Amino acid sequence: MPFAVRIEPGTDVKLAEISPDDDGGLEKIDGERLADDLGDVLTELQEELFAAGMTGLLIVLQGRDTAGKDGTIRHLLKYMNAQSTYVAAFKVPTPKELAHDYLWRVHAATPGRGETAIFNRSHYEDVLVVRVHDLVPKHVWSKRYDHINEFERLLSDAGTVIVKLFLHITKEEQEQRLLDREKEVEKAWKLNPNDWKERAYWDAYTEAYEVALSKCSTEDAPWYVIPSNRKWFRNLAVTEVLVETLRQHKNDWRDRLAEMSRLAKADLEAYRQEKGAASG
Repeated sequence: MPFAVRIEPGTDVKLAEISPDDDGGLEKIDGERLADDLGDVLTELQEELFAAGMTGLLIVLQGRDTAGKDGTIRHLLKYMNAQSTYVAAFKVPTPKELAHDYLWRVHAATPGRGETAIFNRSHYEDVLVVRVHDLVPKHVWSKRYDHINEFERLLSDAGTVIVKLFLHITKEEQEQRLLDREKEVEKAWKLNPNDWKERAYWDAYTEAYEVALSKCSTEDAPWYVIPSNRKWFRNLAVTEVLVETLRQHKNDWRDRLAEMSRLAKADLEAYRQEKGAASG
C-alpha cells in the first residue's frame, strides 16, 4: 500500500486533512523490517541507475525545523552508493549567490546522469521563508511557482527523475523534539533560538507550504507528503516512494546494461582473437 500521500496535479492541498501520526496500520518492528527490505531493493535500483548512466535522481527534502530531514538522509545513505550520491544543503544565500537569479545555485547542484543528489532544503525556500518573512515583494515571489515548474520540467526532460518529499509533523511534535534536543548531549549542538522564534509563524508556513504543494506538484515532479511524527514510519514511507518511482525506469536501465554487456563481451572476444592470431 502507499504510505505517503501523493499530491495529484491541480489538487488544492489542505495539510490539516493529512495526519502526521499515520502509521499505516503497522507496528514499529514490522515497519522497520519492511523499510529495511525496501532499502535492499533501493540499493539494487540505484546501482542500476548508476551503472546505466541514463538517469539522474534528485531527491528534494522539505519540512519544518525538526521534521527529520537529517534523519531521513542518514536512513537513505545506508542503502545508497556513496560513489554516486551527494547531499546539497541550501542555507542563507551568500553575496555571490544573491548576485544571480535564485535558481542559479540550485541548478549547479543538480545530479548528472548516473548520480543521485539529495537536497536538504531546496529552491522551495524561495517561496517559503522568502514569502513568510517578506524578504522580497509579493510580485517577485509569486512568479516563482511557474519558474520552479519550468525548471523542474527542464531537468525531467534532460533525464532527471525528481522525487519531492514534504516531511509533515505537528506543532506539538516539533515542540517535543526541540525540548528533547536540550536534554540530549549529542544533539545539543543543534540548539538554535531561531527554531523557537519560527514557531510564531507556524500558520504562515502552513499556508506557504499548502500553496507550494498545490501549485508545484506536476506529472514530471509530483510532491509526496510524508507523515513524520513517527520516525520509523517516515523512513518507511520515504523508502517506498523512492522504490516505486525508480521501478518505473528499471527496464530501460536493464536494456542499456544488457547492451553494454553485449558490447563489452564482443570487445573482449575481439581482443582474444587478435591476441591469438598474433601469438600464432
